Amino acid sequence: MVAMSDSADGSVSNDARSSLGSEGAQVMAGLADRNANLFRRLGIALGDPAAWVRLPDGKNIGIVRDLEMDRTRAAGQLDSVQCPADFPPVSGSASGDRETASAQSVARFLQLQSIDQVVVDRAFPLIYAWHLADAGISIAYDDDLGVIDRRVKTEQEIEWLRKAQSVTESVMRQMCEMIATAEVGSEGRLMVGGEPLTSERVRTMAAEAFMKRDYTMSHGAIVATLPESADCHHRGDGDLYTGHPVIVDLFPRDESTRYNGDCTRTVVHGTPSETVQKMHTAVVASKEAAEAVLFPGRTGEEVQLAVEKVLVSHGYPISRGEQTDGPSIQHGTGHGIGLEVHEPILLDHGGGEMLAGEVFTVEPGLYGRQHGGVRIEDMLVVTADGPVNLNQLPMGLDWNPS
Repeated sequence: MVAMSDSADGSVSNDARSSLGSEGAQVMAGLADRNANLFRRLGIALGDPAAWVRLPDGKNIGIVRDLEMDRTRAAGQLDSVQCPADFPPVSGSASGDRETASAQSVARFLQLQSIDQVVVDRAFPLIYAWHLADAGISIAYDDDLGVIDRRVKTEQEIEWLRKAQSVTESVMRQMCEMIATAEVGSEGRLMVGGEPLTSERVRTMAAEAFMKRDYTMSHGAIVATLPESADCHHRGDGDLYTGHPVIVDLFPRDESTRYNGDCTRTVVHGTPSETVQKMHTAVVASKEAAEAVLFPGRTGEEVQLAVEKVLVSHGYPISRGEQTDGPSIQHGTGHGIGLEVHEPILLDHGGGEMLAGEVFTVEPGLYGRQHGGVRIEDMLVVTADGPVNLNQLPMGLDWNPS
């Protein structure tokens, strides 16, 4: 935990150590509809500037716009809810800019509480840091604040993730079966309703299907085939073809809970090539190897090494950061998930110790320009008795229900 304190010229330095620890005042601030740490503290996704303060006595204070006070109180997670007008600057009036006024009020509130040191999280906005420093309040950064408590999910959070993944799978099945049963037009192009089936069209249909279920695709989706799928994160564009693997990666958010689904399947219309079949076999085997390591106390790096060992044993090279013509290993195994699609920690080299109650995606894959890509992704809960898979869908390449 590195301290930042206001220096003689008013700038912020990070060359000191703080001893505040968990007993000091803690502050989070920003827009709760974008900042998952702040949302979790306030219990409401506010689109206007807001702040949360945990006082040394353990009381939790929210400072929100006056018109949001009742809704914030109703969320029931705070001991007190205030607004910026309750804490105007010592001299002059509060700024007409909402974010500035919020930062001014937080600084003034802390001054009135005789607090001259606070701990902040990784998402703390600079505008708040500047106004706190200007008020003579030193800031200590805690890399774990707002992270550790979100890594370990409650039973309720796991149920929200289970629901999100179930809905994600329902749309995934719909998209994969549509691709698998499409008609074949000229030059092998897939056709649905007399029109070419493209990556863009599948994404649009997925978005519409999610909207009907009160889910959104704010981060988009991946529907990619060769040669673009040689880039494991390419969104995909253009026509889809029979015989070519199509990676479908959907990661929507449940707007009722704000928890995310994340699932990937690979579908081939018609008969996959022998090369693609071998890629799929290797990916499935590597996924099983990854899940065998998903226990508390093991590390994310151990998961990655287990995956690489299997894929390399099947003859595939590691090619991080460089696309290849033939199939290769290009990314880590997975990531934490919850209020954000990508949360700490990574299942990759350098990945730390896993905790009971963490939820991860496990998504090994192989990619190349000539044959396309194969990726399979499930969501799993780490428990002492072994991982619990929140997915139900099959993992095969054939999605034709007939």
